[in-house]
Amino acid sequence: MTKTNAGTRAGFIALIGEPNAGKSTLLNRMVGAKVSIVTHKVQTTRARIRGVAMEGQSQLVFVDTPGLFKPRRRLDRAMVAAAWSGASDADVVVLMIESHRGITEGVEAILEALEERGGNAPVALALNKIDRVKSEVLLGLTKEMNDRFDFAETFMISAEKGHGVDTLRTWLAGRIPKSPFLYPEDQIADLPMRMIAAEMTREKLTLRLHQELPYQMTCETESWEERKDGSVKIDQVIYVMRDGHKGIVLGNKGETIKAVGKAAREELVEFLGRKVHLFLQVKVRPNWLDEAERYDEMGLNFKDGNA
Repeated sequence: MTKTNAGTRAGFIALIGEPNAGKSTLLNRMVGAKVSIVTHKVQTTRARIRGVAMEGQSQLVFVDTPGLFKPRRRLDRAMVAAAWSGASDADVVVLMIESHRGITEGVEAILEALEERGGNAPVALALNKIDRVKSEVLLGLTKEMNDRFDFAETFMISAEKGHGVDTLRTWLAGRIPKSPFLYPEDQIADLPMRMIAAEMTREKLTLRLHQELPYQMTCETESWEERKDGSVKIDQVIYVMRDGHKGIVLGNKGETIKAVGKAAREELVEFLGRKVHLFLQVKVRPNWLDEAERYDEMGLNFKDGNA
């Protein structure tokens, strides 16, 4: 399973930053496949999704942490705890900020937390969405950020378009420790396919629904059946908190849930490279945000959500 060549390196890299900083987009770009949910909504990444990328003799294991923000609910607190846990466990940390937004209140809070937490892992700065600002603004932001914190290196990137991503990946490959590979070379994520499939469906729901509802629902893969013809049958349950929410998810004459199922199934077919039979149910669970099992399913620690 692991490669023991003395010349190999392997390590964990935590991507941290505010919601919507582009962490999931960068992870997917690094890995070369979609392993993390990407939407225009904030706070969509709930679990610490690990994507695995190869760069020469180095295996980069990315921890895509939930965006760091001021937590209000139990789920929020568990997400922020997961983000900092991912950073503290990593061999290298990459702080991503949106170049066009500069040093926001959220970035200030992250810088303060990094100073307080210390740690031996080098922290790199990735200024993302560089296509949205002028070069003089980037240079000024680079200086200001490096005056505030001792970054090991600064990178100017566009995660969406790929600019500067190869340079960042090469640098990371040289900073992780010498080690046998931690995963098979052809593995791109350490999440069970059941969770990746659920995330894909939740992404389609989030994109389709433009109310606050996406943060009050979750999707779980209830069963995964491998069929003799090589196809897979996937049963998923979408949990919402109120009867009214169920109606929104279903849509008029079931149009919304049909469209979501079609989009999720098409992406799963592309991802898995085989036929997929996807069946969705919507169930009302008023207190799912306070159920430990739901947090386990999302890879979060229920106890971290305590006030």
